[in-house]
Amino acid sequence: MAEVLVVDDSKVMRDMVVACLRPYPGLNFTHASSGLEAIERLSLSPYDLLVLDLNMPDIGGIEVVEFVRGQDKLCTLPIIIVTTRGDEASRARALEAGANRFMTKPFTPDAILAEARGLLEETRA
Repeated sequence: MAEVLVVDDSKVMRDMVVACLRPYPGLNFTHASSGLEAIERLSLSPYDLLVLDLNMPDIGGIEVVEFVRGQDKLCTLPIIIVTTRGDEASRARALEAGANRFMTKPFTPDAILAEARGLLEETRA
């Protein structure tokens, strides 16, 4: 079973991400509604994939990425950023911070599933 942490301040968006990824067999989902909650969950349990929004009310997605990349036990965790920010500066900043993939909302179910599948299979190889 692969553990996926889905972080977005919108419950609707978290549910949408889970619905898109559910066709991939063997995934178990945990939700977090803020950057702070994400950091708490990441500190307590191991995950195989992090799907993360950039815009959150407390700690933003970039700071969560930087936290993950700064932790020995988390530094290789695959991260997909899913955000409304479609500008090149946001994309470059997220990838520079250590995100593996950057997707803008709205996204297609097939696109996010393909990104997740690719990252999960890379880490299992």
